[in-house]
Amino acid sequence: MTDATHEERRLVLDVLRATIRMLGSVLGRNTEVLLHDLTCPERSVLAIVNGHISGRQVGSPILAGPKDDRGFDAVLQAALEKGSQAPVVVENYPTRGRDGRALRSATVVFRDTAGEPYASLCVNTDLSGIAAAQACLEQLLATAAEPAPPITDTPDLEQLMTQIIDGALQDARRQGVRFGKAQKLDAVRQMHDGGLFIVKGAVEKAAAALGVSRYTIYNYLEEIRNG
Repeated sequence: MTDATHEERRLVLDVLRATIRMLGSVLGRNTEVLLHDLTCPERSVLAIVNGHISGRQVGSPILAGPKDDRGFDAVLQAALEKGSQAPVVVENYPTRGRDGRALRSATVVFRDTAGEPYASLCVNTDLSGIAAAQACLEQLLATAAEPAPPITDTPDLEQLMTQIIDGALQDARRQGVRFGKAQKLDAVRQMHDGGLFIVKGAVEKAAAALGVSRYTIYNYLEEIRNG
């Protein structure tokens, strides 16, 4: 990476950090906003407000976020579209918190002048309080003086990768006694949907778990992306 690209990224990240700080002063406590450094997945969270929504804080790994997060697809799309510098935006999609609560989310992935994705800005809104109008209104009021709920420790990146792989294998094996290509392809699809393959070294871990070569994993991923 050139010095010019490094400076470009630094300036954009500084702007996004300031934006998150500003949003945190007016948003209700049911909306989480955070900034990821995609080049450092093991501690990707650079800035966050209302981290109690997902249990994350600055320094949390990228895989510690909501389940079914289509933001992972945006990162992969940004990486595959060579030559483009335009941000990739995924608007208003449903996700689930790690505790099962319903969320509405949006993600934008930023690319530098070389077309490489390096940061993402994410918003997750907790919908669980909407059924109770009074609770919803209280959440929508910015109450900076009120202490935020405690943030629990999140697993590290290796633990999260292991959870995704083990969960995918268990679900795929339930399809039948024989663990053939269809089951392996389904397991890779679940790993893909869980964001596993945006992390360096994930292909090798998936290949070892499935007992196949990394080239087979790449072929499975190509098949998944082509529908």
